[in-house]
Amino acid sequence: MRPMLATRGTHVPAGDEWQHEVKWDGMRVLVEVRRGAARLYSRNENDATVSFPELSQLPVDDALLDGEVVAFADGLPSFGALAERMHVSRLDRAQRLAERVPVTLLVFDVLRLGGRDLMDEPLSTRREVLESIDLNDDRWQTPPTYADGQMLFDATYQQALEGIVSKRLASRYRPGLRSKDWLKFAHRRRESYVVGGWRLETDSVDRLGAVLVGQPTVDGLLYRGRVGSGIAGRKAEVLREVLAGLTRATKPFADDVPKIDALGTTWVEPVLVVDIESLGPSAQGRIRQPSYIGTRSDLTPEDLS
Repeated sequence: MRPMLATRGTHVPAGDEWQHEVKWDGMRVLVEVRRGAARLYSRNENDATVSFPELSQLPVDDALLDGEVVAFADGLPSFGALAERMHVSRLDRAQRLAERVPVTLLVFDVLRLGGRDLMDEPLSTRREVLESIDLNDDRWQTPPTYADGQMLFDATYQQALEGIVSKRLASRYRPGLRSKDWLKFAHRRRESYVVGGWRLETDSVDRLGAVLVGQPTVDGLLYRGRVGSGIAGRKAEVLREVLAGLTRATKPFADDVPKIDALGTTWVEPVLVVDIESLGPSAQGRIRQPSYIGTRSDLTPEDLS
């Protein structure tokens, strides 16, 4: 079974028919619990139990839970830290990693408890049932909900969290459905970067599909990631025209560019500044979920230093 999904919202809803939760930067899982033994399934229904041995036992006899596996670093969720744990298939290695990079299961919904199917119950009822389980430990918790969505949105932005999810209290749980009863709001940051290369769109011989961008520093232009989202149509044509006369033989980045990004790249002189929206940098300094906005003819790379 696949989890219910949220739709990207345009404005945070207000009113007592909604509840609001922190959007955690982790791995979404459905957790099947039988006699205390837990099995974790990823969003695409893969069994992820072996990757997280510290979550193999939960203080509930029979339940189906929905939640997020999160790794914390310095008090904040770190997807970079979690990535080290996600694809481990050997139990011995997973156990060693669990000691060094522990995770927490944040449970925000219950779909079955003690043989009672709750998916057709409203979220308000499911929440009451979830809170009755009392999941409060270092390894599993039930995060709080909030009535004031705008307050939570502003607070999570100030705390550098990923965003919020607003859920209609009357909503039923619909597995695999992307519902407008659940709305997600991510904090995307707009920043300027310098283009150091470009790549063609997959299976195309002339359409620009992505740019490689960097950040000017005292150590040179440092690579920050490949950006393909938002580059299409006329926007891609204009960008290709601007970059056409800037070709050079070698990469302009002072640090290494991953082979998967460098493959098929045409390097350019690092003079063009573009605006990118993203969820901010990862632990490795790469911009997360970047989207191209446009060129900045009013800025030069020196303006970004």
